[in-house]
Amino acid sequence: MKQKTAIVTGANSGMGLSTTMELAQKGYHVIMACRNSERGEKALQHVKQQSQTNSVELMTCDLGSLENIRSFADQFKQRYQTLDVLVNNAGVVSLKRETTSDGFESMIGVNHLGHFLLTNLLLEPLKNAEQGRIVTVSSGAYKAGNIHFKDPHLTKRFNVVKGYSQSKLANILFTRELADRLQNTSVTANCLHPGAVSTDLGVNRKNGFGKTVHAMLRPFFLTAAEGSDTAVYLATSPDVTDISGEYFYKRQIASIPAKAKDKALAEKLWKWSEQEVGGLS
Repeated sequence: MKQKTAIVTGANSGMGLSTTMELAQKGYHVIMACRNSERGEKALQHVKQQSQTNSVELMTCDLGSLENIRSFADQFKQRYQTLDVLVNNAGVVSLKRETTSDGFESMIGVNHLGHFLLTNLLLEPLKNAEQGRIVTVSSGAYKAGNIHFKDPHLTKRFNVVKGYSQSKLANILFTRELADRLQNTSVTANCLHPGAVSTDLGVNRKNGFGKTVHAMLRPFFLTAAEGSDTAVYLATSPDVTDISGEYFYKRQIASIPAKAKDKALAEKLWKWSEQEVGGLS
């Protein structure tokens, strides 16, 4: 049987690392798409050691740079004909307003626009797979979210909850619209809420801001492995072969409110996203 290939973004820590490990142990060839090559290299060695397999590799991909995403996708397509699984896992939380190299507010830029472009650029190898799967990590935080079309990059009234929840609502709307566009192909697209996962999200690496809060809350969080369980399930389980466009929590389809199912809103977001990233080729 031909070995399946998977890409996991943000694979060097937390849920991404755990997802990579699980997929490697299930026999997938996993490409760890990481922004920082040094941290990625460390994580790569860790996975090889723990999973007792060499079927993992590191490719750098900065989801905050459209140029970098395009170059990653080109490199991948030069080497691989098919992609069985794409796990859009990388995510940022910015406590103060930060921008990507393309000038996007970082949360909508990385969490949504970066994955939007990457996914679209990889649709050809996903369609070449026997059954391609796109799995996007959203969050229950979407409930507080709106898409602020008048000021999507939050130049006027930035706050972290507004930015993060907007990006997570965008993940769901993108998944649903993508699933519609992939009807009559062998590719599915689903998203998930991983639960309150104890990762380094929200901890500022430069000044350690958020560490104390994080340490206090850690006992109430799931481990990264528990959080990645649904992502791995959506990536590999035969139970979800024919399911597309859904939002999962604890391996179950979860109901979502009207705004997350709004077809017109999803189409408007797609159009806006396509313009922001400068087209999908």
